[in-house]
Parts: sequence; C-alpha cells; structure tokens
Amino acid sequence: MIRYTLKCENDHSFDSWFQSADAFDQLQAAGMNACPDCGSAKSLMAPRVTTARKKAAAPVEPAPAPTPAATAPSPAPEAPLSTPQSEAEAAITRMKAEVEKNSEYVGMSFAEEARAMHDGEIDNRPIWGEAKPEEAKSLIEDGVPVLPLPFTPTRKTN
Repeated sequence: MIRYTLKCENDHSFDSWFQSADAFDQLQAAGMNACPDCGSAKSLMAPRVTTARKKAAAPVEPAPAPTPAATAPSPAPEAPLSTPQSEAEAAITRMKAEVEKNSEYVGMSFAEEARAMHDGEIDNRPIWGEAKPEEAKSLIEDGVPVLPLPFTPTRKTN
C-alpha cells in the first residue's frame, strides 16, 4: 500500500491510500479520484520521501549560532496521521467522541437492537453499531430511524 498526500485545484489537502502507483494512475484516468471536500479533480502532490541511504549521505551542516535580533521560530514538527488534517476531519473526530460518550456500542447486533426498539419490544436508548448493507436498507425501508456514521469503531482503527 502507498500513501499519497493529494491536493485538489481548490487547495484542499488530504491523505489517501492506494494498492500501488498503477492503481492510483488507473483511478485517476477513470476520473474516480475526486476531492471529498468539494468534488473537484485531485492532483498528486510531490511526495516527501527520505530513505535511510539519502539521510546518511546528506551532509549535515552545523546551524549558525542565532543572534538575538535574528532569532526565528523553528518549524513545527510534522503532525502524526491521527491528527485531523481539516475542519471536516476535526468535526468528525468531535462527533465520534460525543457518540461514544453518550450512547452504547452494540456492535453487529445494531440492526436487531434498533428494530426491537422501533417495535417496542425493548426500551429506547441511544445506541450505535454496525450493520450489513442489506440490514441497513431493510431498517430504512421499514421506517426505523437510523443514520450512517462517518467513522468506524475505535477497535477497527489503526
């Protein structure tokens, strides 16, 4: 798997994983790479790749001693991938925290629990979980108020 940092024509930046460079090229040629924020076409950003060989071969020049008048702030360290990269990602992170704090995770029994609450077989309570696509479709068709969430349970994150 290859992680590319992509940037669209509207300057939205985000990371995406691809099986290979060829897989990225095929998706790009098919027009299937669109910005999740605005829908515009993505373009590949220049990768920042540092290999151990390049790192060892690069000469290290000592930095000049700073003078009091010419002191500049040092660049911020690169943020870990778990740090939200956009306001949308930050909003989803906040939503996930609220859902986890204020409801019960019922896992793969979500469809059964939601249907039982809707039918009055068990008391209503805030729940969230996972459902197969056909189960979710059936719930919606039967008028059970459900909503897909834009995140996975913590146990499934890397």
